[in-house]
Amino acid sequence: MSEENVRIQDDLYQAVNGEWLKTAVIPDDRPTTGGFSDLDQDVEKIMMADFKAFADGEKTTDIPEMKYAVSLYKKVLDTERRNREGIAPALAMLKKIESVKTPEDLNRCAAYFLLNDINLPVQIGVEADMEDAEKHSVIVLGPQIILPDTTYYSEENPAGAQLLAIYSNMAAEILKYTDLSEEDRKKYLEDTLAFDALVAKKVKSQVEWSEYYKCHNPRNIDEVAKCVAPLDIKKILSDLYGDKAPETLIVYDPKAIEEMNGYFTAENFKMYIHWAYVQALISSTGCLSEELASLGRTYRRALSGVTADPAMEKQAYRVASSVYSEPVGVYYGRTYFGEVAKKDVVDLVKKIIETYKIRVNKNTFLAESTKKQAIKKLSAIEIKMGYPDNIKEFWSKLVFDENDSYFDAMQKLSSIRNKEAIDKLLKPVDRTEWAMPGHMVNACYNPNCNDITFPAAILQKPFYSLKQSISENLGGIGAVIGHEISHAFDNNGAKFDEHGNLKNWWTEEDFKSFNDLTKDMIVQFDGIEYHGGKVNGELVVSENIADNGGMGVTLEIMHTLSSPDYQAYFKNWARVWCMKAKEEYIQLLLSVDVHSPNVLRANMPPRNFGEWYEAFGVTANDKMYIAPEKRINIW
Repeated sequence: MSEENVRIQDDLYQAVNGEWLKTAVIPDDRPTTGGFSDLDQDVEKIMMADFKAFADGEKTTDIPEMKYAVSLYKKVLDTERRNREGIAPALAMLKKIESVKTPEDLNRCAAYFLLNDINLPVQIGVEADMEDAEKHSVIVLGPQIILPDTTYYSEENPAGAQLLAIYSNMAAEILKYTDLSEEDRKKYLEDTLAFDALVAKKVKSQVEWSEYYKCHNPRNIDEVAKCVAPLDIKKILSDLYGDKAPETLIVYDPKAIEEMNGYFTAENFKMYIHWAYVQALISSTGCLSEELASLGRTYRRALSGVTADPAMEKQAYRVASSVYSEPVGVYYGRTYFGEVAKKDVVDLVKKIIETYKIRVNKNTFLAESTKKQAIKKLSAIEIKMGYPDNIKEFWSKLVFDENDSYFDAMQKLSSIRNKEAIDKLLKPVDRTEWAMPGHMVNACYNPNCNDITFPAAILQKPFYSLKQSISENLGGIGAVIGHEISHAFDNNGAKFDEHGNLKNWWTEEDFKSFNDLTKDMIVQFDGIEYHGGKVNGELVVSENIADNGGMGVTLEIMHTLSSPDYQAYFKNWARVWCMKAKEEYIQLLLSVDVHSPNVLRANMPPRNFGEWYEAFGVTANDKMYIAPEKRINIW
């Protein structure tokens, strides 16, 4: 990657990645290439070869649950049967929805709807309770909308109308495969769009969802029941839990629930049923004939700019590895992730946590009592590295009949998974569960468990390699590790204690100082022009705080090295965020992603640290310069 065309002092991202960006080709079946995406493609290629070998009997594994994944893989590939059956496997489900004529009918079969992924007027689920992270609670929120965000429904956003037109055309074509009359098909689609428009006025925007701690709104079940009538939520929960039905529900989206009668009443009940029918029909297409499956992906392709469907072998692997994520992740980890690398990265995590404690102690805006609580939280962070040691018993229960159609198999699997999720209400939170499987190229922090997860698949170049220098690894996986740890202290994570409970452990003055710094971070990014749009500083602030913290703590470690190479550090940081994307996907991310655009993730954080200026001699005459008084260093 040449640095001849762009001075690194003016644009780190382009200087490091520019030559690659000029020639990189985005695959037709993907929205992006580079960085995370390239690693994901490499993992996918390896695992697809293994799945084919398993299916052909050329390879075996001692992980018993993998046989179910391979069986599902084969079922996806049985296109002869899928094409012969067409829409037939889904007709019984569609007839079930059609048979619901009154709110009373719905209340009788609502539990069935819930377990079989047929949309109710509200979403109901089970999650760890934010105030008591040891237990689960039932959560309720408004239904999902068709467009990516509520902002798309504004007349000022032309993309919304364009996308709704694509969705409408797709739905109209899919409806032709049903036994509905032409008049009914037209009415069903009109009602679907009308119900969606009503819902969009009530539910949260992506900016509102980004403040996830605000989801904790306990309400008495009688209060919720009054809001969501004529849906009988008390009967639904009684059908699911009997006399153990909860008296308190957690309302994630208060406006949507409190104003639910504005979009779900006995008068517009038929509108809801038509919406549920169309949504279920479109969702089912992926498990039907090749023609229907491709047609059902039309809207999603338009959203991301993808021009072609993945090859059937790739589709089969993706389905199997998603449904059986933990067994597949453990297989990948055991087969392709070395114990030497695992120990090396775990040691690095521990070093970063200890260095974080040093930085907290040196912090200038925290009182001693707050520092002690922050250090206590750092000491309690659980590290999940590579893949789980054992596969949960649940995965051996995730089975279907060999004679099932692909659609029926997926219906059974979804029902089992949904029942398992619903039943968690009666069990304590299992903190040994992994948020991500070993074959996923990603990483995360879970505020409810105060743990960090680093799947084996991300622990590769450019993020990490035993063959890279420590400076490069610190600029790659080190900064990403620091990023995830920093989520414990971003604008959301800072509200949870070391046990994962939503609890204020700050002094009032300290939290005000932290909020002021958070506002500075919002301002630093807000309104930056990017591909014809503008960055929303509020939407991306938590991730920017995490990037800032990840860089700060790893630069601290750089100072302890005998031969630190700061140029190598910053260059590898830029390589990690290298990405080329379809324009449609860029616009989608700009609207809904809580992460800043990759070029900004590469270029903005370094400017806040003196090491950047020293490494490349950056001065006030260079574009990658920020005046000292505007530099932000929170953690």
